[in-house]
Amino acid sequence: MSEHVHAVNPEPDLVQLLTPEGQRVDHPDYPLDITDDEIAALYRDLVLVRRIDTEAIALQRQGELGLWASLLGQEAAQIGAGRALRRQDMAFPTYREHGVAWCRDVDPLTLLGLFRGTNLGGFDPREHNFNLYTIVIGAQTLHATGYAMGVVRDGAVGTGDPDRDTAVLAFFGDGASSQGDVNEAFVWSAAGNLPVVFFCQNNQWAISEPVERQSRVPLYQRASGFGFPGVRVDGNDVLASLAVTRKSLDDARNAQGPTLIEAFTYRMNPHTTNDDPRRYRLGNEAETWKLKDPIERVRAYLTREAAYDPSFFTDLEDEAKRVGEHLRSGCRALPDPTPESVFEHVHVTPTDDLREQRAEFVDFVSAVGA
Repeated sequence: MSEHVHAVNPEPDLVQLLTPEGQRVDHPDYPLDITDDEIAALYRDLVLVRRIDTEAIALQRQGELGLWASLLGQEAAQIGAGRALRRQDMAFPTYREHGVAWCRDVDPLTLLGLFRGTNLGGFDPREHNFNLYTIVIGAQTLHATGYAMGVVRDGAVGTGDPDRDTAVLAFFGDGASSQGDVNEAFVWSAAGNLPVVFFCQNNQWAISEPVERQSRVPLYQRASGFGFPGVRVDGNDVLASLAVTRKSLDDARNAQGPTLIEAFTYRMNPHTTNDDPRRYRLGNEAETWKLKDPIERVRAYLTREAAYDPSFFTDLEDEAKRVGEHLRSGCRALPDPTPESVFEHVHVTPTDDLREQRAEFVDFVSAVGA
């Protein structure tokens, strides 16, 4: 493993382990024992997730998707957090956590079905321990808190068994931090000392509303008012995101209660493909953040410090092309839902009334020739 330096972070309240120039630095509270090959694996995640995002945007522009919420610029926050999860942990996303979905082995093609209108997410949350995307802003934090209550009641926290103790990871954005649901989740998680980590991706903009109009203090400091710790991490640093989330999840599993992580990052693309950020932010703002690109800093480290062979990057680009082709061909082949599919997954065991409604609806559709 390459040597890294002991440096003083110019922003003391921001946890950083990899500078924008690709230099490893230490943090006294968040040591990270990681090999160069493991860093290369994180780089692969970052590159492939960005390719997924790029392909999805292109498909939306071609009329194949109704909408897409880009994660450009937020890959490091999501991959770092996602790779900190253990198999038994449960994650609750918003509608932008494509990187976390990748880490939980969700086929990105199934995500496209939601934005194409052919399914409600397309994957079984129980199989991946990754809940379906949540469109209602902030609602997933309450879902995560309720799940964490169940973890406590099942006795799956603080046992010392690494294969049993379970943590919950809830994602939301800076805009959602103003929602009542999020603050209510903070109250309940603190009162119950619940094993939940709240991961806020502060990408600076709640659609067109800048974060400074939502909070007079840094978002991570809000945690102290609810009685649990908060920490701000460089959200463009995959190593810092991994280290901070890993420790916070460990604390949760060990019955140390909740933590709020503020991943300080930037949304490089519009809020969604229906948004035009030129109406509310200056172009040079994005140009400044490009210098902090989460992928380029890891590539710089692997190239200069770890001296990775150029063939590694070439092979990865070939893999990214294959992922792109999988999405392009697979998206167009996604089957349209049948009319009666609206009745699926309403209940685990369908009720008699639901079966009767479904039968009547099928007969109606058949009669009108729809």
